[in-house]
Amino acid sequence: MALLFFAGLALLWFGGEGLVRASAALGIRFGLTPLVVGLTIVAFATSAPELAVSLAAAFRDSPGLAVGNVVGSNICNITLVLGVTALIGRPRLKGQLVPRDSIVLVLATLAIPLLLLLDGQLGRIEGFVLVAAIVTYVTLTVRDAQAGRYPATFAAEAPPGAKPEVSILLNVLIGAASLAMLILGSDLFVRAAVEIALALGISSALVGLSAAALGTSLPELATSIVAARRGQPELAAGNLIGSNIFNLLLILGATSLVRPLVPNGIGPVDLGVMVTTSLVALAVMLMKPRIGRLEGTVLLACYVGYIAWLFGTIG
Repeated sequence: MALLFFAGLALLWFGGEGLVRASAALGIRFGLTPLVVGLTIVAFATSAPELAVSLAAAFRDSPGLAVGNVVGSNICNITLVLGVTALIGRPRLKGQLVPRDSIVLVLATLAIPLLLLLDGQLGRIEGFVLVAAIVTYVTLTVRDAQAGRYPATFAAEAPPGAKPEVSILLNVLIGAASLAMLILGSDLFVRAAVEIALALGISSALVGLSAAALGTSLPELATSIVAARRGQPELAAGNLIGSNIFNLLLILGATSLVRPLVPNGIGPVDLGVMVTTSLVALAVMLMKPRIGRLEGTVLLACYVGYIAWLFGTIG
C-alpha cells in the first residue's frame, strides 16, 4: 500500500505540474494577463489534484477524506505555502486585487463551515449553488480583466513555467496527458490512503487533513516557490487566493453533486483553523504593504502546530 500511496502522489505531482504549465501557457496565448491566469486558470490547475482526489473519494464512499482534503489543503495553502512564499519573496497584494476577490474568499470561507456544522452535510442543492458561484466568479474576473480593471503592475510577466511560445496543440496534448496522470494518480492515492488509514486505525478524514492535503498542495507549493524565486511573489500569493476559492466552491460543489458530503471526522477545530488562518492572512495581505518574513514564520508555525495537534488527538 505504501508503494501505491507514493506512486499516486508522484502522479499527482507531475500531473499537476504539467497541467499548471500547459494551462498557463494557453491562457497567455489567448490574451489573458498573468494575474487573471493566476487567479483563474493556474488556480484551477493547481486545484486539479484536490478535485481528482475528492471525486475519487466520493466515488469510493469516503466523504471524510473528500472534505478533509479540501479543508486541509486550504489550511496548508494559507499557512505552509504562503509562509514559504513570504520567507522567499515578501509578496505585496495591498491595492492589487479588486474587492470581489477578497469578498468571494471571505464568503466562501465562512459559508462552507456554516453549511457543514449547521446542516450536517453538503447536498446536491448546495453543490449546484457552489458550482454556479465559481462559474460566475470566473466569468466576472475574465470580464474585468478584459476591461482593464486589474492593475497592470501585477501582470508584468508570464506565470512561472508557462511557455506561451510553444504551439497550442502541444500545450493541449501536455494538458491532456497531465489530466490522465491526475486521474490515475488520484485513484491510486485514495485507494492506498483508505487502506493505510484502516490498517493504522485512524480516520480517512485525518488522512485527508494531513497527508492528502499536503500531497495535493504540492503543485501550489512548487508554483509559489518558483514564482517567488523569479521575483513574482505577488503572482504566487494571488494564485493561493484563487486556489482556495476553487477548492471551496468548485471542488466541494462538484463532489457534492456526485454524492452528498458528510464531514465525518472533520470537527469545529479543523474548520475553525481554516477560517481563522484564511481571514487573518487575507487581512494582513490587504492592510500591510508586504507580507514579510515575520508573518511567514508565524504562518509556518501555525501549520506545524496544527499538524502536531492533529496527530496528538490520535488515540
